[in-house]
Amino acid sequence: MSSGVDRRADVSALRAMAHPVRLQIMSLLTGTAMSAAEVARELGLTHANASYHLRHLVDTGHLVPAGEESVRGGRAKRYRYDLERPPEKAADATTAGVFYRAVAAEMVRRAGLRRDVGGTGTSSDAELWVPPEVWQRVVRQVEEASDEIHRAALPMRTPGTVHVSVTTALFEMDPPGDRS
Repeated sequence: MSSGVDRRADVSALRAMAHPVRLQIMSLLTGTAMSAAEVARELGLTHANASYHLRHLVDTGHLVPAGEESVRGGRAKRYRYDLERPPEKAADATTAGVFYRAVAAEMVRRAGLRRDVGGTGTSSDAELWVPPEVWQRVVRQVEEASDEIHRAALPMRTPGTVHVSVTTALFEMDPPGDRS
């Protein structure tokens, strides 16, 4: 059982991700390490704003240092998304709701970038009742697919790559009427 401190850390980490800019930063830094200046340029942010969000993600363990580089006589830290970090699990429905609202807003932004013709993809939305063994198998398959695509991510605009959006959310639900 988690201690109160562990739970607060989990909630803090999940809430850190529940910001549209931070979701974009984590996506950018999955394929390559970047500095605050590079993140700022790519997302159209001020350097100070990019640095603020990067610090928040580093403090909660979502990003890890990936070296430094010399820039005009100074040093710029580079960060990358931590692919080894286990995914957060929401401690409660309220915390999950904060995260899912941010993800929904990010999906709407990405939908504006969707290729209308010639692209491949799939989507699904369902509230279902399934046998437990099917549920466990599907969760494992989605986890494996998510891990594979994250590990295959390359720096943005790499020749020969396709810009894609991937969002998954699978969770068990209480039956209607079971909440007090």
